[in-house]
Amino acid sequence: DPRVLEAMRSVPRPLFVPPSSIRLAYGDFPIPIGYGQTISQPYIVALMTEMLQVKPEHKLLEVGTGSGYQAAILSQLAKEVYTIEIIKPLALQAEERLKKLQYLNVQVKVADGYYGWEEHAPFDRIMVTGAATFVPPPLLKQLRPGGKMCIPVGAQYSVQYLTMVEKSEKGAITMKKTLPVMFVPLTRGDGEPWQ
Repeated sequence: DPRVLEAMRSVPRPLFVPPSSIRLAYGDFPIPIGYGQTISQPYIVALMTEMLQVKPEHKLLEVGTGSGYQAAILSQLAKEVYTIEIIKPLALQAEERLKKLQYLNVQVKVADGYYGWEEHAPFDRIMVTGAATFVPPPLLKQLRPGGKMCIPVGAQYSVQYLTMVEKSEKGAITMKKTLPVMFVPLTRGDGEPWQ
């Protein structure tokens, strides 16, 4: 998708990685960003973004802000991006970074992404950037009819599958596994993985 490629070109990835990793910023692999988290490899960021088929009028939810890089990419393609991060220092750093770089259509919240962001629902698209053992029911509920969600599903520290979830106009849910991936697990408020 040319729009995705343009977004990838326009967002300065080196500003979203730790200073010690700047020379690695464009390597096609995940980079640790602290707190046991990573910034996903560029290929996966682009692939998940393309899978969602984001339109300029869309309102998006991202679960797992991390460094804010994926939210910045999505902000170039959508009207509004709401992103949730459970690790407070990461959320605050990402929020400051996104404001400084003028990604003004992104809002960051410190919270457990399992529950989504109900006051801004429904969402046209939802992207989950950490692995879950199942698709959280609150996220399914907050997905607009006709909407799509991209989420890695599988056991932690083993192969997960990038899963496309679609909600029909009548509310029927379909799920389709795509390629195998390996994401850090999403955690709950108590630090335990989503179970």
